[in-house]
Amino acid sequence: MTANSLPGPEPLPPRQSWSVDVEGFALDLPIVPIKPDFAISLMMVIDLGVRFGAHIGEKLAERIAPLRPDIIVGPATLGIPVAIELTRALGLDRYVVLQKSPKIHLGDALEHRITAITSKGEQRLLLDRQAVPLIRGRRVVVVDDVVASGGSLSGALALVRQAGGEVVGIGTILTEAHDWRARLGPDAALVRALAHIPQFTRADAAGDWVPIPESL
Repeated sequence: MTANSLPGPEPLPPRQSWSVDVEGFALDLPIVPIKPDFAISLMMVIDLGVRFGAHIGEKLAERIAPLRPDIIVGPATLGIPVAIELTRALGLDRYVVLQKSPKIHLGDALEHRITAITSKGEQRLLLDRQAVPLIRGRRVVVVDDVVASGGSLSGALALVRQAGGEVVGIGTILTEAHDWRARLGPDAALVRALAHIPQFTRADAAGDWVPIPESL
């Protein structure tokens, strides 16, 4: 067998997707299994290009501007482009990133433990003490790409308040299912989202993914 006749890679099996309209920007999100009978539709905002980033910044700004925020705070990694684009669209300059990896300059950072549906195990959310003056006594909007369980978001809110900030709003591209409402409690009323996605289960043992009705 020559090199030219070597068999190519096996074709990937077709993957289901879920279509969502994000304020006039259509996305087809791949459905990704988390467990044999449970799946989510996955949005990787960092892979969706600058046009999508500008779009979500503009649309979130329409909802957030009436709250008169002084600073936008977002958790790494996927909350960073949301924080940048919303800051830009609001005509602000500074934003604060909550880190998840213990970089050398974060040895004395404010810390909160979190869990998230797309990550394994417990993580740390870290606020650099050098950023505290940007938050203390300021009107703060916390942002993320998706709110699902509410674990990451509740940790971000706790850190902002620990730093002395007043949380006046929460901005997100997507809400996923409704578990986040119980996790956030009264803070759920602060959420401003551009669209909603459900979670999925199998239609039968070997069937397609279908939305879980109560998650719609």
